[in-house]
Amino acid sequence: MRDYTEAFAGFSYQDTVSRQLHGSLDAINACVECCDRHALPGRIALFWEGRDGTSETWTFMQLQALSAKVAGFLKAQGVQPGDRVAGLLPRTPELLATILGVWRAGAVYQPLFTAFGPKAIEHRLNSSGARFVVTDGANRAKLDDVADCPPIVTVAGEKGRGLVRGDFSFWAEVERQPAQFEPVMRRGDDPFLMMFTSGTTGPAKPLQVPLKAIVAFAGYMRDAVDLREQDAFWNLADPGWAYGLYYAVTGPLALGHPTTFYDGPFSVESTCRVIRKYGITNLAGSPTAYRLLIAAGKAVSGPLRGQLRAVSSAGEPLNPEVIRWFANELDVTIHDHYGQTETGMVLCNHHALAHTVRMGAAGFASPGHRVVVLDDENRELPAGQPGTLALDLTQSPMCWFPGYHGTATRAFVGNYYLTGDSAELNDDGSISFIGRADDVITTSGYRVGPFDVESALIEHPAVVETAVIGKPDPERTELIKAFVVLDPQYRPTPELAEELRLHVRKRLAAHAYPREIEFLAELPKTPSGKVQRFILRNQEVAKARDAQGGAPAA
Repeated sequence: MRDYTEAFAGFSYQDTVSRQLHGSLDAINACVECCDRHALPGRIALFWEGRDGTSETWTFMQLQALSAKVAGFLKAQGVQPGDRVAGLLPRTPELLATILGVWRAGAVYQPLFTAFGPKAIEHRLNSSGARFVVTDGANRAKLDDVADCPPIVTVAGEKGRGLVRGDFSFWAEVERQPAQFEPVMRRGDDPFLMMFTSGTTGPAKPLQVPLKAIVAFAGYMRDAVDLREQDAFWNLADPGWAYGLYYAVTGPLALGHPTTFYDGPFSVESTCRVIRKYGITNLAGSPTAYRLLIAAGKAVSGPLRGQLRAVSSAGEPLNPEVIRWFANELDVTIHDHYGQTETGMVLCNHHALAHTVRMGAAGFASPGHRVVVLDDENRELPAGQPGTLALDLTQSPMCWFPGYHGTATRAFVGNYYLTGDSAELNDDGSISFIGRADDVITTSGYRVGPFDVESALIEHPAVVETAVIGKPDPERTELIKAFVVLDPQYRPTPELAEELRLHVRKRLAAHAYPREIEFLAELPKTPSGKVQRFILRNQEVAKARDAQGGAPAA
């Protein structure tokens, strides 16, 4: 294991580029980096598992040929380098072939999450100006209600040969194309992905990911995930979102490592089955998925104990109770990683780099980034003072975010990119995540981060999930309210609510316990699994306004 300090101090952007790229930043193609350069006889790129137990194995050579056919079709239809092509597809081999084929043609791939409804799809397609959208029979009907929808390619019927409503048939079209297509070379600053922010507090904003970001994605897989040649790797995240597209597709394939797709909804049973069937040793996913595994107890810990070598988590802060459970029950280290669609993962407890690990901290800056905490005047804060998490752009050569596509932003101030998240620098140089700036609670003059309260609640055996918000209060500005999803073995009683309040109060300060607890069957979440605290907060604001006869809440 390399030492973190040495890795960080000895970091060279140019060395990293030359070591990780087949070409140069003056002539680069994402399909070459993620497929062609690894296309050796028998070298596997994809393990695919269907929800019905069927499975397929695809090699880099097979995907090289199929991506050439996809690129040939797109070019024949007039798609030019830099054009956007969207994919509304589940985790299938056709999805991976579409992504690689779009890249091979020098075009830009735009993901569309399959749980999106027509309006969410319409916003993204219209904002990007996509030239084509590739979908399947299960999702095709959503496009009927999309205004100004681009031409559609449908994977449908037996081996995708059946046309749907006069669309182009994926397999019929690609099989007319030759299995050779010279990759279109682009420059490092040219885009290869068109992403959209999650849109939890407003319309999703578009951003283009440049080709040079591949270097950062591969670096994360090497340093933070510690992806080794002998590993069997599975990232649970859907490629319709950044963590899946960056680190279930681009990152591992850029290293020439096979990835794993499971084409089905998350369940404890399917997760355990896939891990055991494919001998998964390196797992990545979200805290939401991990909490569901924990809730299953011995049904998970029994068959999976000792199976995994490394586990990584992203999307939301990792509660200490989850960390302890994985260590005690599965005999594996799980590490927290922080990032955004705009930056990729930039703050990590690195599996492959030796550094101290503080329970509950998001970790240390990834090599090639300098992560700082700023006050309200955008001055860097010392340890122990909460502020805004930011990137120092003058010392972050791996930061690739160019700003939003066609949308103004105030996220860039001086030499800094402001993430909009609250954090605190620790004495050892690590950084602890507090929450979204809008999530921080002000109660009786104190600032309380919801993460600490949620982590204390999760330690109670009755609690499966929780979300903590600030509820408007005329005396305290806000009071702390917790929404709790219980383990099925517990009943939502006033006595249990009081027990949970006292449980938190004993672990935190007297001002930081939830004065109100409401039990819910489930928490509101984004399609990618992030808890939408703002929905709960808005509900409480509306209730306070109604209680005051429509007057603004205090």
